Amino acid sequence: MPNRNQNIIKIILSRRMIVAFVMGFSCGLPLLLTMSVLQTWMKDAGVDLTIIGLINLVQIPYTWKFIWAPVMDRYTLPILGRRRGWLFMAQVILMISILGLGLSDPVNHFWIMVIMAMSVAFFSATQDIVIDAYRREDLPDQELGLGSSLYIFGYRLGTMLAGGGGLIMADFMPWSMVYLVMASCMFIGIMTTLFTPEPLITAGIPETLKEAVIQPFIEYFKRDSALWMLAFILLYKIGDSMASAITAPFYLDIGFTKTEIGTVVKIFGLWAIIAGAFIGGGLMVRLGINRSLWIFGVLQGLSTACFAFLARIGPSIPVLSSVIAFENLSSGMGTAAFMAFMASITHKRFTATQYALLTSFMAFPRVVASAPTGFLAKYMGWEFFFITCALIAIPGMLLLLKFAPWNSRKMLDFP
Repeated sequence: MPNRNQNIIKIILSRRMIVAFVMGFSCGLPLLLTMSVLQTWMKDAGVDLTIIGLINLVQIPYTWKFIWAPVMDRYTLPILGRRRGWLFMAQVILMISILGLGLSDPVNHFWIMVIMAMSVAFFSATQDIVIDAYRREDLPDQELGLGSSLYIFGYRLGTMLAGGGGLIMADFMPWSMVYLVMASCMFIGIMTTLFTPEPLITAGIPETLKEAVIQPFIEYFKRDSALWMLAFILLYKIGDSMASAITAPFYLDIGFTKTEIGTVVKIFGLWAIIAGAFIGGGLMVRLGINRSLWIFGVLQGLSTACFAFLARIGPSIPVLSSVIAFENLSSGMGTAAFMAFMASITHKRFTATQYALLTSFMAFPRVVASAPTGFLAKYMGWEFFFITCALIAIPGMLLLLKFAPWNSRKMLDFP
């Protein structure tokens, strides 16, 4: 037993695991800088709630990243190698874009702010594509599970720093300084990219761009129920995504301070998400993916409805903490099952492009369906809005009847 524990510790402290953790941090950091942090900045500046909701459209690159993913599979830049070259380029421009976003202004330089926010989203999505491919090629099969867990942990720390730390800092310094701090944090990922080795290529490189673009999609769409799978990925978390897309203005509207939001919602909530992911992973071993998708989906819907209760109660820290704990715990479990499902339908030969396709569909509700949330919340009221978000999840749940029935522990047959 001591030798086994020593081996696990050795693996956790290995170069591959540290790189997976740091790259997760680099992927998580930019996300909320164009979501809740930017929304709070806009709310502070007096921007209309409808416009704040529409600003979610700047994240469209996350929903289309499968379009340029094959380019990074096919071509190699003249520096640092096939994966590290693209990653270094994306991270440097991403850091510059975050700095540029902080130097803009939601009122006086609105369109400059929009352009810089879209640049952050585009190069953040590009970084995601390359890091997903790097992690798959760098880690041996027996270390993929542990490496993915460390990646998710790093990712959540990145979102905690940007979302929680950013909002807390905004109470004590200008927004431009907040974004300067966040931009400087990208140095950690850049230095890791420079010093980590290029992964060995074992599956070969597409010989033509046509092969890199077409074959992954042909393989996927030849499968039975391929479109149903995409519909499920699109709809499973749509209610949860719509509700979370406008929560920053909601918290401010009902009377919470930015420090309270940053402390309770972002930092405290992060640990509930991480706990949910670990609990979800353990339960899936016992329940299977099918039943987990059902149970965690129902919990997600109930947790979304709890925000309507918070809207009625008002600025109560105990109620906020309870709602956030339940919502993030259920969201973490739902995400664990969701990611396991997507991994199970990805062909290993086309992991980078197919995974980019699936995650693009996963991001679609967060971006496009979230755009009208400000309008809906403004004219429906917060209580009715969150109840509606809970009900919108029902179509995604019903799709489980087709390919993930409760009494079957086996998913559809995919390579």
